[in-house]
Amino acid sequence: MSFRSTVKAMTKIMDEMGLTELDLERQFLFGIYRKHVHLSRQGATTPPAFTAVPTPAAPLAKTSGDTISNSDECLANAIRSPMVGVVYLAPEPGAKQFATIGQKIKSGDTICLIEAMKTFNPVKADKDGVVKKILVSDSQAVEFDTPLMVIE
Repeated sequence: MSFRSTVKAMTKIMDEMGLTELDLERQFLFGIYRKHVHLSRQGATTPPAFTAVPTPAAPLAKTSGDTISNSDECLANAIRSPMVGVVYLAPEPGAKQFATIGQKIKSGDTICLIEAMKTFNPVKADKDGVVKKILVSDSQAVEFDTPLMVIE
């Protein structure tokens, strides 16, 4: 493939995927392809190929008819997410949950997993108590410091 046809192919790929920069390494050849976006006088650009569409947050897990209130006193006893990621309430799909409503847990027990960067990190209870509420649902994305479970 000639240099010219390679550049044309890379440009086509970049246009199709909405990329503005592409690094290419092949054997002993290195190349960086950059596409400059020119602004019109009004400051508008061409629309990106991919746009993020906001989706509603996953509903909170309901606990046998109890309503989940995120009051200050409820959240004071909550175990919070130590990181951003996806929370899993069981060790694998279809398996028994780490913690259930009414279950007695001890300090150091794993209550859920948080997947971050393809690594599953156990979240452990920081005190003894009984699980009163589970504030997240399985496979829900969580932010740092998101309340996960209430332990009393």
